[in-house]
Amino acid sequence: MASAAEQMAANMSWSAFGKATELRQRILFALALLCVYRLGTFIPVPGIDGSALRNFMEEASQGIGGVLSMFTGGALGRMGIFALGIMPYISASIIVQLLSAMYEPLKQLKKEGQQGRQKINQYTRYGTVILATFQAFGLAVSLEAGNLASDPGLFFRASTVITLVGGTMFLMWIGEQITARGIGNGISLIIFVGIIAEVPAALAQFFRQAESSGNWALVIGVIIMVILLLGFVVFMERALRKIHLQYPRRQVGMKVYDGGSSHLPIKVNPAGVIPAIFASALLLLPTTISTFSGSDTGRVMSTILAYFGPGQPAYLVFFTAMIVFFTFFYTKEVAFKVDEVADNLKNQNGFVPGIRPGKRTAEYLDYVVTRLLVLGSGYLAAVCLLPEILRTQLSIPVYVGGTSILIIVSVGMDTIQQIQSHLLAHQYEGLIEKSQLRGKRSTGKPRKSKGPARR
Repeated sequence: MASAAEQMAANMSWSAFGKATELRQRILFALALLCVYRLGTFIPVPGIDGSALRNFMEEASQGIGGVLSMFTGGALGRMGIFALGIMPYISASIIVQLLSAMYEPLKQLKKEGQQGRQKINQYTRYGTVILATFQAFGLAVSLEAGNLASDPGLFFRASTVITLVGGTMFLMWIGEQITARGIGNGISLIIFVGIIAEVPAALAQFFRQAESSGNWALVIGVIIMVILLLGFVVFMERALRKIHLQYPRRQVGMKVYDGGSSHLPIKVNPAGVIPAIFASALLLLPTTISTFSGSDTGRVMSTILAYFGPGQPAYLVFFTAMIVFFTFFYTKEVAFKVDEVADNLKNQNGFVPGIRPGKRTAEYLDYVVTRLLVLGSGYLAAVCLLPEILRTQLSIPVYVGGTSILIIVSVGMDTIQQIQSHLLAHQYEGLIEKSQLRGKRSTGKPRKSKGPARR
């Protein structure tokens, strides 16, 4: 039987949305900052020769463009001030999360509560500046190697580094403001908008190729495949394994509370899209280095590019292996640490029926999570590899990558859930206000109680 919260969520309508003024203000605030981000992607970095920029970016699209294009909303191709996008912040946050799971001083910081989280966030910002500086310098060097700088030299490199690092830090600030005062996760929404903004251009190019070839059956097949893939990703992202939990009867003072039952939800894919991002960044590193080095690519790098270039069989095999490895590693070290979950259940007097609290519970959770990750890592690898195989091996024009589809679905679902939670909270507030008004009316005008009729 559905709970009261689920019934209220099912009865939500546009009228309830119209009455939620705070939610509207949050949405408008987020949209305004996202418009600022889109405007910044069209402001070019000073000192760029725009006529040769497009040709160079087409040649470099397999390297740094392959990693950053879906995170920048086209700013990299136009060499805008947001050309690095939010990728340095994402990389720094993932690295800090991994270090906080393995490095003892950062482990202690996580246990200090709000103050410890603030210090970890500060370290993430420092890491963002360092990574953005290295990436901006490499991009400036590659621009000079491609003869795209109108006045190459030290001043051009310094101005490019300052502009790009400043743009990344401004994007990070926008993301934090959207998270605090808007709706949804700001960093994720910036990536989401950057991907969505490039979809119309990709569709136009796709339809132009279909019109020139006249193969409209292929167009319909690709559209159906993308829709089915989106539905499959939504299904897998919502899939849960619920572990039954039992809480014993407890006594607080003179009162005895009956024991209850609950469940521990574990997602089939607890790591989200992070394994795909990490695997893509590592496998495209050789191509990016060759792009930065220009024509000075050595024999070893040429051999690596020949076997591990995008679309090659070795690339696909190692891409799959990296996704599987990072799925297991990130889930068990960061996203779902079975020892901590077992300790929390033990401290709350909760237990899995038939399993002893403590070490046995941790072993059981590890067994369940491992089985789930076999399915989850296979799902991630299939979604990420399918567009690559269709594009490179079968020459089918698919302009939406698997990682982009994962980001679109996960961010869209998370934002919709936050909007629903705000609407649900607004409905609860309305019910509380109505009950208070009824209470005031009943206390202001005492009702006359009818006594028993006299005989």
